[in-house]
Amino acid sequence: MINLFQPQVGQEELGAVAEVFDSHWLGHGPRTKAFEASFAEHIGVEAEQVIFINSGTAGLFLALESLDLAAGDEVVLPSCSFVAAANAIASTGARPVFCDVDARTLNPTAEDIERALTPRTKAVIVLHYGGCPGDVVRIARLCRERGIALVEDAACAPASRVDGKAVGSFGDLAMWSFDAMKVMVTGDGGMLYVRDPERAARARRLAYHGLAQASGFGYAKVSHRWWELDVPEIGRRVIGNDLTAAIGSVQLRRLPELVGRRREIVELYDRELADFDGVRTPPALPEGHESSYYFYWVQMHPEIRDEVASELYAAGIYTTFRYAPLHKVPAYHSEDQVLPESDRASGETLCLPLHPGLDDDDVRTVAAALRKAVEARHPDRG
Repeated sequence: MINLFQPQVGQEELGAVAEVFDSHWLGHGPRTKAFEASFAEHIGVEAEQVIFINSGTAGLFLALESLDLAAGDEVVLPSCSFVAAANAIASTGARPVFCDVDARTLNPTAEDIERALTPRTKAVIVLHYGGCPGDVVRIARLCRERGIALVEDAACAPASRVDGKAVGSFGDLAMWSFDAMKVMVTGDGGMLYVRDPERAARARRLAYHGLAQASGFGYAKVSHRWWELDVPEIGRRVIGNDLTAAIGSVQLRRLPELVGRRREIVELYDRELADFDGVRTPPALPEGHESSYYFYWVQMHPEIRDEVASELYAAGIYTTFRYAPLHKVPAYHSEDQVLPESDRASGETLCLPLHPGLDDDDVRTVAAALRKAVEARHPDRG
C-alpha cells in the first residue's frame, strides 16, 4: 500500500532516544525545556510562551480553557476542520459557530469569518489547511479590530510562513501537532503558543495539575518540606516528556529536509497532472506564502470522487478526504447552517499520498492510477 502519511524517523532519532535512556530520566525535564526553546526560536517567540504537551488536541483544549469562555459565548471556526477544535469549544460550554471556506483552498477568508461573527463571538479558530497559511493576515487584523481572540490551529503547518513570519504567531494562541502522521513527529505530542505572558504561565500550570510550583529538589522549595504542593486551581496532566522531546528536537533540526522533499513531491504531482482536465490540482500559493506541504488535494466531479477513491484503494493507493464538514456531523448538525462551499469541497476533494518516504516512481504511479480511474468514468468532466 502506498500510504497517505508515513513518519520519517531513523538512526538520529534512535540515538536521541538512547541518550534519554542513558540519562535514567524519561519524564518532563531538561530535554523538554530544550525542545521548547528551540521551537520558540523557530517561530520567533520567547521560550516562556511555548509549552510542549502530549498532543495537539490537548493544546486546543488548553487554549480554549485559557480564554475563560462560558455558556452563551460563541467561537467561530471553519466547518472543514478537525473535530477536536469543535470539541474543545464545546467543552467550555461555549457554542461552535461554523463558517464557510473557499472551495479551492479549503481555508476561510476574512469575509467568511466576518459573516459568522455576532455580538456573542469571543474567539475565532482558523485551520491552515494542508499546511497552507490561508488568509491569516487579514483574519488576524479583523480579530484585533473586533477585540476577538484568534486561535491558530497550525497542527499541519510547522514550517509555514507569510512574508517570513511563522504561522501560529499571528494570533493570540496557537497549537501544532506532532502525532505519527504529521510533518514533524514525536509519536504523540504537540506545542502550544500563548502570546500573553500571564496567560502563558497559567496555561503551563493548567497543563500540570494546576500546580503553581511543583514539589521536589528540582524546584525552589515551597517550604522546608519540599514535597508540599501549591495548587491554586484545578488542572490536568497533559505535559510532554523528555523521551518525545528528544525525538522532536531531531525532527525540528530535520524540518527543512522533510519539507523540502514534500515540496519536490508536490511539484512532481503538479507536473504529472498539469495537462489533465479531469482533476483540479491545488491552487498556487499567494506571493510571500510558504507551505508545510501536508496535503496534496485534487478535486473532481462529485459523482465519481468516491468511486475513484475505491479504485485507487484496490490498486494499493490509500487516499482520503480531510476534513469532513463539522456542520454535517451528528454532534454539531443544524438545519440552519447552510455552507455551500464547504459542502462543495467535501464532495469533490481527495487527498493523495504525500510524505518524504515516497520516491518519484511512487508519485508517478499515483498520478497514473488517478488519471486512469477518472478517465474510465467521466473523461469529459473536470
